[in-house]
Amino acid sequence: MMDNADEPLTLPEYRDNAFIERLPPILSTAEALGQLTDLPQFDKAERRFPAHLRAHCVQRLGRYFDPLDRHLVLEARFSMLIRQGYLARNPTNGHYIRRLQNAHERLEQCDLDTVVRHSIEPTANGFAIVGCSGIGKSRGIERVLSLYPQIIQHSRPFSLKQVVWLKLDCPYKGSPKQLCINFFAAMDRLLGTRYQRKYGSTRHGVDEMMARMAYVVELHALGVLVVDEIQHLRQAPGASRDDLLNFLVTLVNTIGIPVMIIGTLAAVPLLQSAFRQARRASGMGSLTWERLPSGPAWDGFVERMWSFQWTREHTPLTDDIRHVLYQETQGIVDLVVKLFMLAQVHAMQLGVMRGRDEKLDVGLLRHVASENFALVAPMIEALRTNNAKALVLFDDLSPLHDLVQQTIGDATARLTTFAASAVPSRAAAPMPTTPVIEGDRGALLRAMGTLGLAPDIAERILSEILAEAPGLNPIDVIGRIAGKLQDRGPEMRPVKRRGVRKEKVDPPPLDADDLRSLAARAKTEERSAHAIFLDAGVVKPPLADFAA
Repeated sequence: MMDNADEPLTLPEYRDNAFIERLPPILSTAEALGQLTDLPQFDKAERRFPAHLRAHCVQRLGRYFDPLDRHLVLEARFSMLIRQGYLARNPTNGHYIRRLQNAHERLEQCDLDTVVRHSIEPTANGFAIVGCSGIGKSRGIERVLSLYPQIIQHSRPFSLKQVVWLKLDCPYKGSPKQLCINFFAAMDRLLGTRYQRKYGSTRHGVDEMMARMAYVVELHALGVLVVDEIQHLRQAPGASRDDLLNFLVTLVNTIGIPVMIIGTLAAVPLLQSAFRQARRASGMGSLTWERLPSGPAWDGFVERMWSFQWTREHTPLTDDIRHVLYQETQGIVDLVVKLFMLAQVHAMQLGVMRGRDEKLDVGLLRHVASENFALVAPMIEALRTNNAKALVLFDDLSPLHDLVQQTIGDATARLTTFAASAVPSRAAAPMPTTPVIEGDRGALLRAMGTLGLAPDIAERILSEILAEAPGLNPIDVIGRIAGKLQDRGPEMRPVKRRGVRKEKVDPPPLDADDLRSLAARAKTEERSAHAIFLDAGVVKPPLADFAA
């Protein structure tokens, strides 16, 4: 026990180790849950905002993170991984200095397998996380890494910038040299150094560059190296793939740096054939993350997410809705959040443009999924049928993420076009309930003009609507406008104005000695332009100056 009860408890093996003592305290499960959770800002009053502003509120769900049990396990393992890796690199007892000397010898020999002077038993481990795309691997590790400072400045017993963690993406072609270059560039961004210029030149060989990377790793006491998207190695030639995997294994076994690798199911064969051979690669155990099964964990996740609704009215979560959400996403948390976002924005569009109630019902969810999830429909089907071979093909949801952002952005733009000029500009103001006045009329006509309607047609449509229902507020008028545009169809297309065709005027005749006239003559007589210019005296004969 520690003498001061106000200080956090410290295990004896972690004491007097500056690299460990400056890390945040070890968290309990409850503390980890609280610090990992990242929920969006939400206020029920925002449901009264105009639709185009509420669409922006929905974007907050893009960073939604509600930790599951697997994320708590990940946090605990990472906490052990980084501290155990520092045990054999204690700067107080001389281990760190001896390791630096070893790294310098490897650097001089340009060989990680060089027999070094000091024999130090490494305490580093490594582990891998693999699973289907979209289940929260990368987002989970980002949240865990956010609990730790990336740089710690030491002044005693010597001046040093300790890099606690570094996360890199596996190069697309699996090149160890490119991984080293990316490493040097990342360190330069963090520390303001010039390692990429000094060590990262492409003229250096692979062995030399890897030895230099290992030296910088030791110099700055890197706590954990995280390599994401390891499935990119599938694209690499066999030699490059093996070199990179062997390099990662060497960092763990020989250099003593903890390494965490993250990948999709496509990475499983690679890891089974190579990385599992590492003496310490599975020291912390590998994690295989499956999709959430339909059950209590799924129901709890959906129930917490469902409370973040920016539709006009809150839609209760029913068993039917919960069932449809699972059917359309098959337990992939990233997909269910995206479906929830898209459904809300679509409901807002229907409310503004067609006057429908903003409800998140089963039909709307199915419609939005069918319209926007076409890219991952084969993946969903593979999950439904538990087709492992088909799932290997889906290792990246980035195209879907881009599509969702584009879809919400387009919808927001349309809502802005219809409503921004008709709704009061102050975001906190409630929706208008008063009838259209002359100022609103002008704003509505301008909004209709942005849709390509001629002024006379826009005026006629607006007059018809106000004559039919003079008490409508601007939002209701917008809904009526959308309905009339849909009903009238081609009649509403603006007529393209044809420009006045100008008569072709012949250019004035050229003089006989004009260069353009001489060039045309050369073409007619099938002679070179130089010969014609020579006859006309425009250019001098060859060597004329010297003859004079």
